[in-house]
Amino acid sequence: MELRAYIRPLIKWWWLILISTLVAGATSFFAVSQQPPVYQAKTTLLIGSAINNPNPDGNDFWLSQQLAQTYSDIAQRDIVRQSVMDELGLTWLPEFTAKPVANTQLLEIRVDDTSPERAMIVANELANQLIRRTPTNTNLEGDPGRQTFIVQQLDDLELKIQETSAEIIAKQSELAGLFSARQITDLQDQIRALEDKQNTLQANYASLLASSSQGAANSLSVIEPAMLPTVPIGPEILMTVLTAAAIGFSLGVGAAYLMEYLDDTVKSSEDIHRSTGLPTLTGISEGKTSSNGRTGLVTIDNPRSPIAEAYRSLRTAVLFSNVDQLTRTLVVTSAGPKEGKSFTSANLAVVLAQSSYRVLLIDADLRRPTQQKLFNKSSSYGLTNLLLDMPPSFDSSRLGDMYSQLSRAVQATSIAGLFLMTTGDLPPNPAELVGSNRMKTLIKALATRFDYVLIDTPPILAVTDAVVMSTRVDSVVLVARAGSTRQSQLKHAAMRLQEVNANVSGVVLNRINKRSSEYYQYYKHYYPTDPDDEKKGKEIVEGQPAGKAREGEPQNPVPARSFLTKLMS
Repeated sequence: MELRAYIRPLIKWWWLILISTLVAGATSFFAVSQQPPVYQAKTTLLIGSAINNPNPDGNDFWLSQQLAQTYSDIAQRDIVRQSVMDELGLTWLPEFTAKPVANTQLLEIRVDDTSPERAMIVANELANQLIRRTPTNTNLEGDPGRQTFIVQQLDDLELKIQETSAEIIAKQSELAGLFSARQITDLQDQIRALEDKQNTLQANYASLLASSSQGAANSLSVIEPAMLPTVPIGPEILMTVLTAAAIGFSLGVGAAYLMEYLDDTVKSSEDIHRSTGLPTLTGISEGKTSSNGRTGLVTIDNPRSPIAEAYRSLRTAVLFSNVDQLTRTLVVTSAGPKEGKSFTSANLAVVLAQSSYRVLLIDADLRRPTQQKLFNKSSSYGLTNLLLDMPPSFDSSRLGDMYSQLSRAVQATSIAGLFLMTTGDLPPNPAELVGSNRMKTLIKALATRFDYVLIDTPPILAVTDAVVMSTRVDSVVLVARAGSTRQSQLKHAAMRLQEVNANVSGVVLNRINKRSSEYYQYYKHYYPTDPDDEKKGKEIVEGQPAGKAREGEPQNPVPARSFLTKLMS
C-alpha cells in the first residue's frame, strides 16, 4: 500500500483530529488551572555511622543500604502513619514517599501537600517516628538511664586510656636512663603490663561505643531537616496540557483510521478498481445550484467550469473506450438511487451534441423519471406511449411508418443536435415493457438515425431494467457517488452486468469533494474558474443561435419535426 493511502484518512479527517486535540488540551488546562498549588517538603536521614569512620569497610556500607531499604518500608506502615497523625492531631496524612538514595546510606522522605507548613511538619515528624523505632533511640521507656550509664563508662574508659598511655610514655622515657640489667627487665615488665591494660581498656571502649548511638550501625540521624517550601512543584500545567493534547491527537488519529476502515464507500479510482476491476472514466466534483434553479445541466449553465470540462473528459473516454467496436447506443446507470446517473447522462448528451453529433437522450427510468425536469419538457407522450403504439410486426427498417408517433415522442432541446425522449405515462409493469422485443427493435432503429443514443435507466440493484437494457446496447457506463456508494454495492452491480456479458466501459466517480479530488484539482489547475469568464461563456452559449459557434453545424436550429422528416425521407 502506498504512503498516500495512510495519509489520505488524516487529510480527510483533519478537522476531527484538530477538534480532539484542542478539546483534550483545553479540558486539561481548565481542570489543571482549577487545582491548588502543591508544595513538597524533604527530610534526609543518615543510616549508621560508617560515614564518620575514617577507615570504613564494605560491610558497613552494604549493611547501611539494606537498613535504608528496610526503614523505607517501615515508613509506609500503618503504625507509623497513625503515630504521626496522633502526634500532630491530624485525621489524615498528605501523600508522602520514603525512598533510599541509590548506592548511599541516605533515606529521603518527601511530603506533597497543598499547605507548605503541613508538608514541612509531617516530613519532620515522619523522620522523628522512624528514629524512635531504632535500637539506639534515647526516647524509649527505660532507655535514657542506660544510655547515660554507657556515656559515663565511655568517659571513664577514655580517661583511663589516656592515663595509661601517659604512664607508658613515662616508663619508656625512664627506661632510657637505666644501666642495670635487673632494673631494665623490671621496667620492661611494667611497660608490657600497662600495654595489656591499655588494650583491654580500648576493647571495652569499643564494645561500649558500639552499644551507643555514636557508633551503632543500626541508627538514624537527621542530616537535612525539612524546610518550609516556598515554590510549588505542581501542578505542571504545560506538561499536563501537552500530554493531554498528545493523547487527544492520538485518539483523533485512531478514530480517523477506524472510521476510514469502517467506511467502505467509494472515494477514489483505486477503490473502484479494487472492488470492480473497472477503469475510472472521469471524476466529477460537487456542483452548486445555478441561478435558474437547475443543478444538473452545468454544461449549459456554466460551460467553462471545471465540472463541465470533466463531462467533456467523460465524452472523450466514452468515444475511445471501445476502439474495436463503434459505440452508438449507451446505457447510463448506477448501483443505487441518488448517485447522479440522470445528471450524468443529461450532461454527457449535451457535450456530445456540442461536438456536432446528433444525440437522442431517452429517459427509460420508468419509476422515477428526471430528464423532463432537467430540460423543462412535457412528458405527456414519450417512450411508453411510443412502445404501446408500435405495431407487433414493426421492423426497424420501417421507422418512417411511425412518423406521427416519433414526432410527438422526440422533442427538440435548446442545444442544437440534442433531442429528448421522455418516459411518457408511467406503466404498472416497467420491467416487462423495457424488456420487450419492441424496446429492442426501437433502440436498433433509433441507432440508425442518430449518431448516439443515450438511455437513462433505473439503478441496477433496485430493479432489473438496467441489466436487461445493458444486453441491447453497445456499452454501459456506471455512475458511483463518492462517499455514498458502497464498494460492495458497486461490486455487486458490476457482477450483475458481467453475468449478462454487458460491455461496461467504466465508472464515473461523481460528486467528489473538492478538497480531495485529484481529478477536479487537475481541471482547476488548467481551467481556473473566473467569474467574468464564466459570465462571458454563458452569454455566448445562451445568446447565440444553437450550433452557430461550432464549426460544421448548421447556422439555424433544426426543429424536431423537420429533422424527423429529413431522417425518414
